[in-house]
Amino acid sequence: MAVMSPSELYYDPFDRGIDADPYPVYRRLREEAPLYYNEKHDFYAVSRVGDVERVLSDDETFISGRGAILEFIRADIPMPPGMFIFEDPPIHTRHRRLLARVFTPRRVAELEPKIRAFCARSLDAVVGSGRLDFMADLGAQVPMRTIGMLLGIPEADQDGHRQDTDKSLRTESGEPMDPQDGFGSGESFAEYIDWRAEHPSDDLMTDLLNAEFEDEDGTVRCLTRAEALTYTSLLASAGSETTGHLISWSAKTLADHPDQRRELARDPSLIPAAVEEVLRFEPPGHQFARYVNRDARLHGQTVPEGSVMLFLIGSANRDESRFQDGERFDIHRKYVKSLAFGVGAHYCLGAALARLEGRIALEEILKRFPEWQIDTENARMASASILRGWDSLPAFIP
Repeated sequence: MAVMSPSELYYDPFDRGIDADPYPVYRRLREEAPLYYNEKHDFYAVSRVGDVERVLSDDETFISGRGAILEFIRADIPMPPGMFIFEDPPIHTRHRRLLARVFTPRRVAELEPKIRAFCARSLDAVVGSGRLDFMADLGAQVPMRTIGMLLGIPEADQDGHRQDTDKSLRTESGEPMDPQDGFGSGESFAEYIDWRAEHPSDDLMTDLLNAEFEDEDGTVRCLTRAEALTYTSLLASAGSETTGHLISWSAKTLADHPDQRRELARDPSLIPAAVEEVLRFEPPGHQFARYVNRDARLHGQTVPEGSVMLFLIGSANRDESRFQDGERFDIHRKYVKSLAFGVGAHYCLGAALARLEGRIALEEILKRFPEWQIDTENARMASASILRGWDSLPAFIP
């Protein structure tokens, strides 16, 4: 039997009107169509927290090996070697374990003074100007510099790589992503990879090149050049884009809740909890997709093999069955783990780094500017089908 959804209820990840404020639609999906089918784009979607967790955890029914983005799955194009976020066990497990060995908590913690110094430098540059663009001046800069430091990319080259990443993830307004543009081959990093192969250093790129792992056929080997390029490109793009949106959403959300912002300025020990609440309330990644590898039963209906299933993290994070009064932003919310970083085998490896950058950015902002007001007339949301955030978020500062 075909999945039926209320005819007047419509969800479309490419609809700019919906994207401007998707939460009323999400609420209706949770209440009226927890299993939703979109005929125009031919996808199913789940919006309740329990259903999203099921899709994320059942990697035999809902697989990643065909991609994690609707447009990529529909295009049916092969995934580049080393693109481990688009892999399934056991190869995903091997590749992820390799990265976890080099992307350690110690290495992340060592970045704190450098991240703080860069935040301070960026913010000090606008003190007294009366203006601050939370995206251009900070959100687009801090993650790029952080990933650059991790990988060993010269600071002079980092902005060029960030612009390439932005371009690959942006879409024409209301249009799907072109899968051919959404993959970086990593060739822009080829010069650094080749240099590091001959001149090892204390950076993540060197560690990636030298780390050994056991391949699926039992061979112990290092990453190939193509795999190393893909790893590097993936780290550079994922690490900069999503964390930039976390920083700008923190600024926007606290501008909308000035009493809670002032409380954070008075008591910075509350900032880590505030970062968690921003991640729940305004996650940078709202929806991703899985290929349905075998028939699945959800809410008494069958999703057939060969379908595409979207899981709506932005909706699940406000599901009141888990998050009491979920539509309310509250820095004092009793901690309940959100799905902002996913769950299961594909839980985001960069979660600790994103939290670190978000915390430091807020600490340094609030030291200098306990008050700000968003210049809404000039703020501009980004056009991207999988991420929801800002291209420009200017503000008036004292």
